[in-house]
Formats: sequence, structure tokens, C-alpha cells
Amino acid sequence: MTDQLLQPMPTDWQRALAVVAHPDDLEYGCAAAVADWTDGGREVTYLLATRGEAGIDGIDPATCAPLREREQRASAAVVGVSAVEFLDHRDGVIEYGTALRRDIAAAIRRHRPELVITLNHRDTWGGVAWNSPDHRAVGRATLDAAGDAGNRWIFPELTGQGLQPWDGVRWVAVAGSVSPTHAVDATPGLERSVRSLLEHRSYIEALTDEDPEKYCRTFLTGSAQAAAARFGGRPAVTFEVFSR
Repeated sequence: MTDQLLQPMPTDWQRALAVVAHPDDLEYGCAAAVADWTDGGREVTYLLATRGEAGIDGIDPATCAPLREREQRASAAVVGVSAVEFLDHRDGVIEYGTALRRDIAAAIRRHRPELVITLNHRDTWGGVAWNSPDHRAVGRATLDAAGDAGNRWIFPELTGQGLQPWDGVRWVAVAGSVSPTHAVDATPGLERSVRSLLEHRSYIEALTDEDPEKYCRTFLTGSAQAAAARFGGRPAVTFEVFSR
């Protein structure tokens, strides 16, 4: 972890695509920033590799998948996102590889974002906790797919499906990184980020015995406050930004 000051996130963009593994990943990672962006008239689309069907031990996957999909759509709506798509890879056993890269590249070609967002793709969370293999696979594949989408010869079948190459991705921003470089002021969107995470009530109630609202508020405000010292004293959502 460096003490270097965080730079403001780029603002000269109109469309973003957020690609993560599971319902709730974005709500734990960056919903306050998304709320601020949509307030400013920017378009944000969510792409989830799975429906989170393996995420609740007491609910079988066939029942869990539609439940978590409904909660994700409701959660996205709280922060101004209406477009939520699912790829139907299997929760818990997502494999990094060309199939995943192709699916994400296809979505990038379809939505033509300037900014792509994903979640921590590294082995650990700050060297303390081991990261989910799904997070690692989807994060890495998203970083790669941002380039794949612009090369007509990597997945030429996509062109045949009417998805023309898109080389307009200017940045890939990784939420939850231990090495952040940029940040967004969390203050305008913080309350909505709490309500957005609360929409995943089935998951949260299975995760903790704590009051769900207290749990969500404590986690999100704590994360935002932890970044304040490096962002002019303002609570912040942090990103590691890779330019292309």
C-alpha cells in the first residue's frame, strides 16, 4: 500500500461497462461512484458473469439464481443503472480463458464503452485474504478483453454476428485494488450505495447475523473513510486505473 495521493477519476467519457463475477460485487466495490456518474448523465451498464447461484448455502442454485438476479436488478436501479446483463457462467467455477474473454469482448463491442470497470483480479485482498477464483478470472479476462474487443482478428466470429470491433476503451478501472491510483468522491452517492447493497438482503442475511443496514453502512462508510487521507480528506471510492 502506497501513501501516494489519489487522482480524480477521468470525467471525459459518456459510456461505461462494469464487468464482475457475481451479484453484489459492484455494490461492495463501487456503487457510490456509479451513483455519482449516473447523476451526471453518464450511461453505465452492468455485466455479470454469473447469477450468483452458488452464493447462499441454504438455497439450492436453481432457486437462488433468479432470486439473486432480481436483487441485482433492484440494486442497480437504486444507483441509476437500468441495463443489467448476465453471461451464465457457473458461479464458483468460472474459468479464465478464451470463452470468457470472447463473451466480455462481445459485450464491449455491443456497448462501446470508453471506461470499463472490474473488480480486484489479483490473488489476494491486500495480502491478507485469498481472493475468489471467480474474481481473479473475471478481472483478468476483462483487462484482456478490453484489447480483444478492438482487434477484428482475435474473435472474428463476433464480426460475423454484427459486432464490429471497438477500440474506444480508454481506461480499465479496477475497484477493490490494494494499489489504487484514482478515486471518486463517495459523499454524493454514499447513502444510495448503502441502499443498493441492502437490496442484496438474501445474501447479506445469510452472510452475517448483524443487522443488515448496520452491516452495509459500516462496511461502506469504513471503506470510503479509509481512502479520505489520500483524497483531500473526502471519503472516496478508489480504483486502480489502467490506460489504453
